[in-house]
Amino acid sequence: MSVIQVHDKSFETFLSEETIQKRVKELAVAINNDYKGKQPLFIGILNGAFMFASDLFKNLEIDAEICFIKLISYQGTKSAGKVVTSIGLMEDVHGKDIILIEDIVDTGKTLNDFLPGLRHQQPASLKIAALLHKPDATEYPLIIDYLAFSIPDKFVIGYGLDYDGLGRNLKEIYQLV
Repeated sequence: MSVIQVHDKSFETFLSEETIQKRVKELAVAINNDYKGKQPLFIGILNGAFMFASDLFKNLEIDAEICFIKLISYQGTKSAGKVVTSIGLMEDVHGKDIILIEDIVDTGKTLNDFLPGLRHQQPASLKIAALLHKPDATEYPLIIDYLAFSIPDKFVIGYGLDYDGLGRNLKEIYQLV
């Protein structure tokens, strides 16, 4: 198990690149089966979900579209408690099958604040794909339809997740020591 330093904190390997990629492929198979004959629109939530969205999308065999929005709720290692939309949804989702791609669901506040507005646009269906979920931190319960990993309530970086801007480029996921 390797330990790395990012800013003032130490992190140890939590999920290997191989473990992540295997699980992402399994989620893609499930989505391929569930959406056979359909053409869903994937909405990736930036910044954290970009690597997960890319790998998931590369493993899809169905026809699909993808776009991105930017919702911000973190400062440092803590959720800021306020969700800010800095890049909004430009696509028309009315009547479309939508799959939101989220990097991590901890309190659930980001999606809790975003989903009502999305549902108001009347998509045909709305599902959530998340790389990580922290059940012990959840304050706003929601259904995650395609979940890669449930994890303990520890701060994690890597594979798109950052600590004050750094660590997103790591191929593994590391947890705070």
